Amino acid sequence: MAKHIEFSATGGPEVLRYCEFTPADPASDEVQVENKAIGINYIDTYMRSGLYPSASLPSKLGTEAAGIVTKIGSSVTSIKVGDRVVYAQSASGAYSEVHNVSESKLALLPDAISFEQAAASFLKGLTVYYLFNLTHKIRAGETFLFHAAAGGVGLIACQWAKALGAKLIGTAGSDEKAALAKEAGAWQVINYHRENIVERVLDITGGGKVGVVYDSVGKETWLDSLDCLKRQGLMVSFGNASGPVTGVNLGILNQKGSLFLTRPALNGYITTREELAEASKILFDFIVSGKINVDVPENQKFPLSEAIRAHRTLESRATHGSSLLIP
Repeated sequence: MAKHIEFSATGGPEVLRYCEFTPADPASDEVQVENKAIGINYIDTYMRSGLYPSASLPSKLGTEAAGIVTKIGSSVTSIKVGDRVVYAQSASGAYSEVHNVSESKLALLPDAISFEQAAASFLKGLTVYYLFNLTHKIRAGETFLFHAAAGGVGLIACQWAKALGAKLIGTAGSDEKAALAKEAGAWQVINYHRENIVERVLDITGGGKVGVVYDSVGKETWLDSLDCLKRQGLMVSFGNASGPVTGVNLGILNQKGSLFLTRPALNGYITTREELAEASKILFDFIVSGKINVDVPENQKFPLSEAIRAHRTLESRATHGSSLLIP
């Protein structure tokens, strides 16, 4: 027997239940992982709330964790029992002591990276990888806007941009979070609770605006993001932390300068084992070299049994960087 988190109705954090289950043996193309650290991601709250509907209820939660392989399926060839691994994009169920994961979703974890570092960075780091390399290629010296720069994805993005020699303008909701983003590598920061985002971007760029905006906040920042873009700029909407953007009149893209708009997701960019291997190598190299630091504050590590408290804390926007569940 093992313990995991599941929910039988969508809603607030209180719908999550910590309960016992009997793990099934892995399928032929799967491995069974004993999770040592589990990543908490904002998309988990979308699944729990029903914003991203589950196929059926009761449903499990979580797609990212790191641990040790305890069993392998009959057709698995690249992974063996005892390997240290990390995964993202798995079938839901990572909020668990053990989880069966497709071989294609696993990456071998270098000894120099801890389970906690891996679970805190893998999905978020792969997200920054595709945003900065595939959705739009960020170049040295390029100036761009990145919302929620002190969040889990944001702090990795700040460090990644600094490593590239790019000029990330980061937004955050407090002076403390703005300082964290600046320390991580943001070129300039904007506290959107006391500064006007568009006015500050115009000031920072001398009226030139930016060529690309990365926005995971959604509803609250949608119009400001468009107004920060120069003619034919690219709006990258990749999250809904403040709620989804709805009822969009596409004519607004024409009115604001023939703008481009995309709504990307990781599973639209990294779909094969080869693509995963290439992306994870770049991420791991950044972490091992010290260019990206993903250590998690102790007050953002929660026992698996306290997933309700973890979700409440995340949704209160009281966290910075990554948070973890520890089995």
